[in-house]
Amino acid sequence: MAETVPKAVPAATLRRWECEQDRLRAAVVPEDTERWQREPGWAGLQRVGGVDLSYVKGGDGSACASLVVLGYPGLEVLYEDCRMVAVSAPYVAGFLAFREVPFMVEAVERLQREQPGLRPQVLLVDGNGLLHQRGFGVACHLGVLTDLPCVGVAKNLLHVDGLVKDELHKEQIRSLQKKGDTFPLTGTSGAVLGMALRGCNNSSKPLYISVGHRICLETAVRLVKSCCKYRIPEPIRQADIRSRAYIQKQMCSPPAVVPSGLKRKEDAELEGKSHSGRNGEDPLH
Repeated sequence: MAETVPKAVPAATLRRWECEQDRLRAAVVPEDTERWQREPGWAGLQRVGGVDLSYVKGGDGSACASLVVLGYPGLEVLYEDCRMVAVSAPYVAGFLAFREVPFMVEAVERLQREQPGLRPQVLLVDGNGLLHQRGFGVACHLGVLTDLPCVGVAKNLLHVDGLVKDELHKEQIRSLQKKGDTFPLTGTSGAVLGMALRGCNNSSKPLYISVGHRICLETAVRLVKSCCKYRIPEPIRQADIRSRAYIQKQMCSPPAVVPSGLKRKEDAELEGKSHSGRNGEDPLH
């Protein structure tokens, strides 16, 4: 999901990002809040969303932001939105949200304006939630900004709070014999930060599930399991497939890429400050 081309990031920018994470983290609700979550068989759950960014090879920051909404429990695609975007913020471990979430938020807002009846009731996000260096990963960030239930679904274990992919962890992975098998991701602090889940019988590689917003861990794991036809849950898998296909389709006739609303706002602020002769804060480059 994230393109890992290293770039220097000003210390002031990192401090600003940390402060923003601290501010937003206070709004995270790590428990079930929706009626469908309490209903037997989740009778009220009809739409599950997935988001993804796929990058154009070459490292110029061009990417395709994709949002899909699937019907539940059939997992048929009801809606898709793919758009080429210009990613300007660099990839920094622990700060992926500042690189990708603005485009995801805009996709959700676009859906709300154009087809509000298809607004997802929960979003699956390719990344972490509470399983994060500061307890506020991309799934938490997106959840708080959209006020939607969000679940973090990572393909690799984030080494945090003593969690490492050592021999013990590998042995726990081997204990996942069939689809739906799990084991808790317990840090040295004693906190359960997430759950490892085997998504399907045909792949022994686990998924790392963590709470994003407005959902508890048990419900999150159960939801991801129910959305897996293959290793990757279908909402994220379809978002990834469609974003990559959109890039391929555009290769012969490259479209104009658009920056996020956050980047456009920052550019405008910086332009205004340059005209007034004042120095601005470090932009998200």
